[in-house]
Parts: sequence; C-alpha cells; structure tokens
Amino acid sequence: MAKQPMLKFVDIGRDMPEKRAADVRNHDFNEIYAEFAEAKAAEQASRCSQCGVPYCQSHCPLHNNIPDWLRMTAMGRLKEAYELSQATNTFPEICGRICPQDRLCEGNCVIEQSGHGTVTIGSVEKYITDTAWEQGWVEDIVPLADRSESVGIIGAGPAGLAAADVLRRAGVQVTIYDRHDRAGGLLTYGIPGFKLEKDVVMRRVDQLEKAGVKFVMNCNVGEDISFQAIRGQHDAVLIANGVYKTRDLRGPGSGATGIVRAIDYLIASNKVGFGDEVEEYDNGTLNAKGKKVVVIGGGDTAMDCVRTAIRQGATSVKCLYRRDRANMPGSQREVANAEEEGVDFVWLSNPVAFSGEPVSGVVVQKMRLGDPDASGRQSPEPIEGSDYTEEADLVIKALGFEPEDLPEAWAEPELPVTRWGTVQADFRTGATSLADVYAAGDIVRGASLVVWAIKDGRDSASAILADFKAAQAVAAE
Repeated sequence: MAKQPMLKFVDIGRDMPEKRAADVRNHDFNEIYAEFAEAKAAEQASRCSQCGVPYCQSHCPLHNNIPDWLRMTAMGRLKEAYELSQATNTFPEICGRICPQDRLCEGNCVIEQSGHGTVTIGSVEKYITDTAWEQGWVEDIVPLADRSESVGIIGAGPAGLAAADVLRRAGVQVTIYDRHDRAGGLLTYGIPGFKLEKDVVMRRVDQLEKAGVKFVMNCNVGEDISFQAIRGQHDAVLIANGVYKTRDLRGPGSGATGIVRAIDYLIASNKVGFGDEVEEYDNGTLNAKGKKVVVIGGGDTAMDCVRTAIRQGATSVKCLYRRDRANMPGSQREVANAEEEGVDFVWLSNPVAFSGEPVSGVVVQKMRLGDPDASGRQSPEPIEGSDYTEEADLVIKALGFEPEDLPEAWAEPELPVTRWGTVQADFRTGATSLADVYAAGDIVRGASLVVWAIKDGRDSASAILADFKAAQAVAAE
C-alpha cells in the first residue's frame, strides 16, 4: 500500500519560501520570495489535512480546487496539479503572488484554527504554475473552431484578460481596448515588481495575443473611439476598465506641489522598471530619492507606495493611517514586510492640513477609536489639541479609488450606474440593462481584489457565451 502523502501537519511545521534579507531586497524591485524546491513544495503541500469541508476552497473567490492540487503536489504529480489549478483560475501564478492569502484561503485553513500553522497555499500555487511554464506544460490557446461572434472588451486588466481567455478558447473573436501602452492594467502598472515581476504578466498577454486576441492600446474610450462605435463593431461589449479616480484629500494646503496620487506614482515607477523614459520621474516629481516621504492610507496601495519609496532611496518613509494596526484594510503580511524594510507606521493619525509650497509638512491630528461603524470597525475620533506636524518633501495620496463618470465620459447617458458611480450589472452574469453590454471587475464591485476581478471576468465571459448560444437557438427556429 502506498504511504499516505497527506495529513503531515502534526509532524511538519509551516515553512515559507526563503525571503531575501530586508537590507538587500529594499534596494531593488525583484520579488522578495524565492521559489520552493520540489521537495519543499511537496513537503509543505503534504501538511494539508484534506478536510471534508475545505474552508480554503470555499473562501477563495474562484473556489479553486486547493486540497486536490495540494495532494497532487505532495505526490509529485505536478502536471496534474497545474491542470487542476488552471481549470478554475486563469492566472494562478499571479494569484499565488499577490492574493492576500492571509485573509482568504490560508486565513481559513482548518489546521491554522487548530494551532498548527496554515498550509502555505499561495507559495505552492505559485510554484506549480511557474514549474508548468518552465516545463512547457502551459499550452497555447487553440480554439477547436473559430466563431463569427465578436466581443469588444474595454480594459486590459485582470477582469478583461480573464474574460478574453475564456472567450477566445471558445473561438470568439476578441478585441481589447485599453488606455495604457501595455496590457495588464494594475497588474502591469499598479503593482510593484517586488510583488509581481512584469515578465509574469507579459507572458500571459503574449499567450492571448498569440491566440488571436487583438489589443488596441493607448486608446481612451470617449476620446480616441466612442463607446457607441465599439458597440457597433461587436456583437457584445464587456466593460472592465476598473476604477482609477483617486479619492481626494481636503484641508488647507492640499493642492500644494509635491502632493501626488498613488496611481501616478506607481505607474511612473513601473514604467521606469520597463526601461521607459518618464519625465516626471527624472525631474523628481514622482521620485522619492532623497526625500522625506509621507504616504496617507492603510490599504494595499499604500503598502505598495511605502515599499516603492524605500527602494527609490527616500531618506525616511512614514505611513499615516487613522485607525490602528488591527483595523487597517491592507494585508498584515505586507505591513510586516514594509516594517522590515524600514517603513515607519504612524497609527491613529489623520492629516488635516499641509504646509509649504512645495509641500514641507503634514499637519496631523491624533485619533482614538470610538464605537463601531456600519462595517463593524471602530470609528476613529479626533483627540482635541493633539495636532503636530510631520516633515515631508513628498506626500502620496493612497486613499482608495472611485469610478470615473462613465455616462458623461462616454456620452452614454443610458449606461446604468449606481449611486456610487459603479456600473449597475447582474453580479452573476455581468449583464447590464443595455442590450449586449456587460460589465465585470472593479467597475462593478468598486475597488477590490485581483482574484475577484478574475472571477467576474470569467463569469461574464461564460454568460456572454450562453447568450450567444441562446440567440443562435432562436435564430434557428
């Protein structure tokens, strides 16, 4: 009888891939974690308890078959593990790198609840698919037959790319329109290389392009092409352009030079990483080198900004957040990485004004936590007379993102939006009240996780295919 490969969590402790030393990694934009070796990946996968109700799977937005591909990894059947992983996730190697596993799959691992330390699901997921690419197991997308239907996708981010993958595999003609010069959306320009190296994204874009997906880049819908023109050229349209409008700061001095948007700062840094010339980086506007940097916000975008500033050579980096550590929305793992790299977190701090032109300081009011708000988190309350000034040469606004006014920008007043400005669409199918117009990802949910965008893109693509099939059936009657 074969030896039981699983249930080793009692004998084998949790072990992450080796992490590069903070004083080494904070000088470059390479990923901070090494790959598992095959034996170590199998060992860590073998810790899975194969529980009857896999909470890791149920708490994954894509409902990935996590226990199954962990078992295949433990048994050394890596190709089968990859095939199981790819079956439910368009980009498993990307999710393995950037998903907040501590809040999703790993955070709900049964053996974690019993005190044995969660299975390192994300690291194994990354290892499986990186190995698949190295071994040539990732096959080209070749539809069994081409179809006549055409879909236009607005946005080349994770939702749009995931939808394109599903549609092109079914033989549908796909064209993606995007405002940037490279596809990938926030995967390419919003997330720094130390979390997601860009060749990982580009090889997926290349795979889609090789499969026949057409990319129309540097294309602003409403300016370079109208929304109505896109609708006229395709049998269906999927809106997947994300949310890019930055929530703004208020208060005296908030318009000073040196106060910049997180998205502009991160895009500039990532473009430089590609080897592009970026004037605002070269002239120091979007470059932290030699500066005292203050980042305002407590989400994952704020973590990306503070860690980028460290790597650019800032003299100091402080992150202001109006709640405490336990109540911040960002990944606790990212906070720990940032602290290791030299970031100073100033909890229970709220900016109320800015001094200097260009900016030279942030006037901060200390806060305390009061009663819980609608989300269940304690609401921050100001402490009177607690104001003080943090010195700053560069202030980065990382307060979250909101949708642009699409009906106005696209001259499409009939496009249904919610009171928050997101596109109003069926959460299961992405269908809107406009005929043959669908929406997926952050433009429907609001700013959310990449894994949710992938799920929404896949679901909307499946709905579009089902509607094409229904239309064919009606036409055949």
